[in-house]
Amino acid sequence: MATGRLVCVSNNVLLPGSGSPQPASITIDLASGKIIDIIRAKVSQSSFTEDVHWIDAGDQYVLPGLVDSHVHLNEPGRTDWEGFWTGTRAAASGGVTSVVDMPLNSIPPTVTVDDLKVKRAASQNQCFTDVAFWGGVIPGNQEHLLPLVEAGVKGFKCFLIESGVQEFPCVGESDLREAMRVLQDIPTVLLFHAELDDHSTSSDSDVSHLSPNLYSTFLTSRPQKLEVDAIALITSLQKEFPSLRCHIVHLSASSALPLIRAAKAAGLKLTVETCFHYLCLSADMIPHGHPEFKCCPPIREEGNRDLLWEALIEGTIDCVVSDHSPCVAQLKKLDEGDIMGAWGGISTLGLGLSLLWTEGRKRNIGIGQILDWTSTKSAKHAALDDRKGKLQVGYDGDFIVWDPEAQFEVTKESLNFKNKLSPYEGQRLYGVVEKTFVRGVLVYDRKDGFQEAVGRLL
Repeated sequence: MATGRLVCVSNNVLLPGSGSPQPASITIDLASGKIIDIIRAKVSQSSFTEDVHWIDAGDQYVLPGLVDSHVHLNEPGRTDWEGFWTGTRAAASGGVTSVVDMPLNSIPPTVTVDDLKVKRAASQNQCFTDVAFWGGVIPGNQEHLLPLVEAGVKGFKCFLIESGVQEFPCVGESDLREAMRVLQDIPTVLLFHAELDDHSTSSDSDVSHLSPNLYSTFLTSRPQKLEVDAIALITSLQKEFPSLRCHIVHLSASSALPLIRAAKAAGLKLTVETCFHYLCLSADMIPHGHPEFKCCPPIREEGNRDLLWEALIEGTIDCVVSDHSPCVAQLKKLDEGDIMGAWGGISTLGLGLSLLWTEGRKRNIGIGQILDWTSTKSAKHAALDDRKGKLQVGYDGDFIVWDPEAQFEVTKESLNFKNKLSPYEGQRLYGVVEKTFVRGVLVYDRKDGFQEAVGRLL
């Protein structure tokens, strides 16, 4: 265990309540991993009477570590897709210091306490970031929900449409009512993959006669109506169970925004996330025959992307996450270019901050706003805001040293997750993570690579 104190000073430290960085000095007690002092000035090393671990970041930015509350690490069971070791290393390389693992696509999924124990055991000595866990709601597991809360899951995810893996089936309205009845009076949250397919025949979304290699075919098959109908059902159920917070994961449909605004205005406990890919990519830029761009719900048109940005800026959308959802290369069907038949998921761990900063610069978005969406608000969503998401006395000493002006090209070699498939390959991005610290301990250095796997389970 590290001992002593670490002091990090910089001319550009992002502190709570400040939209832009300022000179500051942060002291972290390495035994506890907690921030014990913050001085709003850049002090000299000579002002400390005892030896300290000293970091002078100069003009580089010192930012709170990101909290990515939507990550599929897939271990155990699908460790050829991803795993704790590779996934958390990739996260750390992009300035993420805490991830919250989704209940699927591991085998078993996290739908009972025994499943959670299996997942926690698999993670031992493998984590470069801290890791928390979501539980799952599937048909028939209602009796396991309260024990999972007591065991420490941060909330529960369910699907209103088939998930893509047979061990995590979607729920119907009756399943939801049973689960919400169990969860309504306890401090937790129910997360929804909000696409609702009523299986009715619709000529508008019938794509059987279209080429599976065209991105437009896939986009037609997952219309915005699926998200709108799902969110209408969710907000209707919230009126029956008003004490339970509900959360929409990976919103992509701008046509659902009026429903969300109305629900929030009516006082419903509804929060919403979107993802880096919905904010940084659009259907108009996706070439045909490239399944690496496929995710569910889909990346939509440029006008839709602009409306998502507007909703994020105004606060209708609360936070931004990766939804890192990798798979093995064969399932992406790259050689065939079969978008319809490919696995739907985009790998993003390690790139999110740079992606959002690069796009945000074009829209006059400051780094303080970006960190609010990717750290402060996401920590609050995952009930980690008593220790994560900001540089504040009493909080964990999770921080990054970051160069906002440095640029890099996304290459396969630069990716640190297991299966090096990314729609961002070839893009040139702003913002480079120089160092990542978890509770004051260096876990990633751009020059020297990965250091200690000191991540804890939250």
